[in-house]
Amino acid sequence: MLLKSYTKEIFRPECNATFQSVHCIAHLNENIGEVIPYLNSVFGGEAYTQAPPSVMFKVHGRLIAVHADKIAINALKDEAEADKILDWLKREINTTWENRADITPTQHIAAKPQTIEVLKRLPQTNCKECGQPTCLVFATMVSQGIKGPEDCPPMDATSKIALTQYLSQFTFFDV
Repeated sequence: MLLKSYTKEIFRPECNATFQSVHCIAHLNENIGEVIPYLNSVFGGEAYTQAPPSVMFKVHGRLIAVHADKIAINALKDEAEADKILDWLKREINTTWENRADITPTQHIAAKPQTIEVLKRLPQTNCKECGQPTCLVFATMVSQGIKGPEDCPPMDATSKIALTQYLSQFTFFDV
């Protein structure tokens, strides 16, 4: 087991203390720098730094930064959500480390779906049935993995297939 324990710090953003979300920093008791290139392969990092090692990725709309000595998570509902994500991430870090012989580490950023390409495959009616103000906002959420083709009520079956096929070429999208 690579990551055994951490100390959690929960705080509100200093830029605006009235924000409803909280941020979390987990100060790690072990150095996990060696697993970071493997995590980048597994999660398809948004950003990767070689020295000092760090990877940043998005999961369910949360931006997570993993460093050798800490983990930072933004825009959390509360401390309970932070605990849930940290527990999950600890398991993922340890599982990735245990399976590293079967994973090709990478320092490159994975290709991501382009918002404009997603938008091209949407009905572009700005109907708001998906709960978003415009199709562009919805397309951005799809390209980030927050929403999927099934979340667009007016999309016909042919368009859903086209969007699903487009998204399936990206390693880190489960469609």
